Amino acid sequence: MTFVVVEGPKARVNRRWCGGSHHVARRRAGRVDGAGAGRHTHREAARKTGAEIAPRRAFGAELFLFLAARADLVERVIRPALDSGQVVIADRFGLSTIAYQVAGRGLPRPDVEAALRVATGGLVPDLTLILDIPVTVGRERQRSAGKAQDRIEREDDTFHTRVRDAYRSASGPGIVHIDASQPKKAVQDAAWREVAAATGALSLRST
Repeated sequence: MTFVVVEGPKARVNRRWCGGSHHVARRRAGRVDGAGAGRHTHREAARKTGAEIAPRRAFGAELFLFLAARADLVERVIRPALDSGQVVIADRFGLSTIAYQVAGRGLPRPDVEAALRVATGGLVPDLTLILDIPVTVGRERQRSAGKAQDRIEREDDTFHTRVRDAYRSASGPGIVHIDASQPKKAVQDAAWREVAAATGALSLRST
């Protein structure tokens, strides 16, 4: 079994780089099949205004909404898929919590890491692909694509620079950084090379 996570700043690159492969279980926290808690809690966290979700900048509320979605995702989708021998590719996991809630929001890292361990049951990706892109380039891509910004994407450049710096400083076994300012095809090829090396199965790629 192999668990792969795609990470990086929100305005990075089209997250559908892995295509529509039926060989890969692809789910994002909050976008789980059915009407699970994750689907709703993630949308609440991402779409509500700061005043609605975090009065007086109570970012702990935001943290626990995201972690509730992640716990639901792990229990209902990721672990069953891994246990059945599938390769799982997920859009964001624990590292995004550290980047956004610790570096971005300023929450205490030990507390966030402890809560994250509870939410994920200690699950750690085998491979983490960090798609890195400068904040200004990412914003321009969003504008060009006509993409509406969610609440977190509307944060200022200082916030997003802290998030990007946290991603760029991430290191360790299984963490690979990819320059997402390259053309989409180059990013896809680089990502799939890493997935193939981790899984030993180039056939996972959709054409």
